[in-house]
Amino acid sequence: MALQGPEEVGEQVEEPEDLDDQDASSISPAEEITLPPGAGGDEESEEAFLLPWDRFSSWLHCICVVGFDLELGQAVEVRQRSPRVKTSICYLSFPDSNSGCLGDTQFCFRFRQGSNRKSSLGCFLETTDRDAPPCLKVGHYYGYVYFRQVRDKSLKRGYFQKSLVLISKLPYVTFFHSVLKILAPEYFEKQEPCLEAACNDIDRWPTPHPGRILTLPLMGVVIKVRIPTCYDKPGTSQLVQSAQSDSLVSIVLPTIHEVDLFRCFHPVYFHIQMLWELVLLGEALVVMAPSPAESSDTVLALVSCISPLRYCSDFRPYFTIHDSEFKEYTTRTQAPPSVILGVTNPFFAKTLQHWPHIIRIGDMKQAGETAKQMKVKKLKNLKTLDSKPGVYTAYKPYLNKDEEIIKQLQKGIQQKRPSAAQNAIIRRYFLELTQSFIIPLERYVASLMPLQKSISPWKSPPQLRPFNQLDFMKTLEKTGPQLTSRLKGDWIGLYRHFLKSPNFDGWFRSRRREMTQKLDALHLEALCEEDLQQRIQKHTEVEAVDLVLKLKDKMTQAEREQLPVRPGTLSKLRAHIEAVILALPEDLQGILHTPSTP
Repeated sequence: MALQGPEEVGEQVEEPEDLDDQDASSISPAEEITLPPGAGGDEESEEAFLLPWDRFSSWLHCICVVGFDLELGQAVEVRQRSPRVKTSICYLSFPDSNSGCLGDTQFCFRFRQGSNRKSSLGCFLETTDRDAPPCLKVGHYYGYVYFRQVRDKSLKRGYFQKSLVLISKLPYVTFFHSVLKILAPEYFEKQEPCLEAACNDIDRWPTPHPGRILTLPLMGVVIKVRIPTCYDKPGTSQLVQSAQSDSLVSIVLPTIHEVDLFRCFHPVYFHIQMLWELVLLGEALVVMAPSPAESSDTVLALVSCISPLRYCSDFRPYFTIHDSEFKEYTTRTQAPPSVILGVTNPFFAKTLQHWPHIIRIGDMKQAGETAKQMKVKKLKNLKTLDSKPGVYTAYKPYLNKDEEIIKQLQKGIQQKRPSAAQNAIIRRYFLELTQSFIIPLERYVASLMPLQKSISPWKSPPQLRPFNQLDFMKTLEKTGPQLTSRLKGDWIGLYRHFLKSPNFDGWFRSRRREMTQKLDALHLEALCEEDLQQRIQKHTEVEAVDLVLKLKDKMTQAEREQLPVRPGTLSKLRAHIEAVILALPEDLQGILHTPSTP
């Protein structure tokens, strides 16, 4: 079942080829959203650009309801136009039969976008991506699930089984799980009218631009959140400060995306440092858990443990044998890909037996018992999904084990320290470890930037010097991680391995793009400081026209890429272009001069 937007809107929609399945519970986004440039733009001017359901589409792709049909199995109770993705959503929205999840269960899954998709919210997503922290960059689709299974003798199967699923491109895990806690119980009681009301509420929400503090009404409840930005200091609390106007706020979310690391890693916390290395290096990892909730939370915890570094490989919080990438990820004809999978089906204990690193998570409610699993286990001992909890791998960490963090967490368990405090300890530990590792790389890459005095307005911007692994390794002797970390071990070996990983490739591409844009911005600022009118007096009309065209290209690039130029630079450049055009003969002015719109 899906909720469709107004017919006149729905008919105009062209959805991505692999996710154009809208059901009676899903709202179709409008064709395109246009927002003013800048981080978030001005909210009032934004209103003029938004079409019906644009606000909804900036938060959610659609809402699905998945039920269980005795003849068909899992089925989306809606009209859909893409059978392949419809099937994927169906199977990913239900726990495997062996999970035995009675009552209400929440988890999430993640799947790829189509390569030939049309972005219905291109401009908005570009702005969001530019200002979002690395871990919140938009890429895949996420499915946030609220599954209910209760006994019902009136049904042939003896159980009521249904999932309410939110599909979104936004990786706001904590936020959407909170939304489902409000929406799902209401839906299971009141059915479709409740979803229609919720969709109308969501379509009145402001768009989720990074840096904004938002109050979001939903079903009579008001949620207050802050959307993080890439400019936030890592490790600082995102807690929204209460104000006098908050009297109507029902829920204040201190984070929209972070999971409880201590709860997720509790069964294997003796190995958190080794797990950090495996994630950092982009190693193939599989998490075997008793339920989708524990599987998805643990995968998300692993991905976030190297923050603020972005995990650049694929990860699937909940993966099933029906997934379209099943054959690709389970083949034995080649080495396992750089991916983290979360699974619950016992079949995977055999299918993924050749994978190099397997984390077996027990029931988190009994984490106190499983925490005694201290030794790393041999892979040959993992025969079924019922094997004892622990980490099964032959991997030997590069760094010496940090006994201090283990003792600190053990002491917290013995003294029954609150989970929030334990979570803060682990999160700070991972942050300091990642920063100690990445600072030498940041320092070296910054040295590849040409000196500002080498930038000439009349020459192309200088190029970044190439990354040289040997030169970088030489810098570690004096300015390596030993300056900020107490850990000893083979840091050189860890860096050498990291430089071959997808995480380094993604990080360096991002840094190179930022630095190249900075060089372009400095070049543009240098151009604006020149007396262009005096210069064209010494040149022919053809050269003057060529200059105007190049300046216009520079202007277009600066606006398209949102180059980090000083305030007023683009206005000054426009004035220069106008002045040069006016100095030319009238016939050329008519060709080059673009009159300003009233």
